[in-house]
Amino acid sequence: MALFGKKKEEKKEETSCCCCGGEQTVSESVSTCCGKTVDGICCIKVLGSGCKACHQLYDNTVNAVEGMGVKVEYITDLQKIMEYGAMSMPALVINEKLVSSGKVLKPADILALIKNTSKI
Repeated sequence: MALFGKKKEEKKEETSCCCCGGEQTVSESVSTCCGKTVDGICCIKVLGSGCKACHQLYDNTVNAVEGMGVKVEYITDLQKIMEYGAMSMPALVINEKLVSSGKVLKPADILALIKNTSKI
């Protein structure tokens, strides 16, 4: 609802895609990535508020993908986290799909999720 008859202008937040650095809006980056893949993996993101558990999941994810050539992005922006539908932190997103939420995964568990996601 606009006050005094003026329409509210929509503001689109620009962000870079995790895998190629191309400019996309937040909603576009949540739905699709730019398409560049490494072993079937485009993007891996850890969503969290910055707590100890969130940092532990990020560290475990970095350890799991070490040597694969895949970047892991750590996202703390609450609006972006909400767009993924994560209801509890920490959360793990692989190829723009929420695959885990609310628990700290071990590197072996993360690798299993990556293998399952890359087959799809």
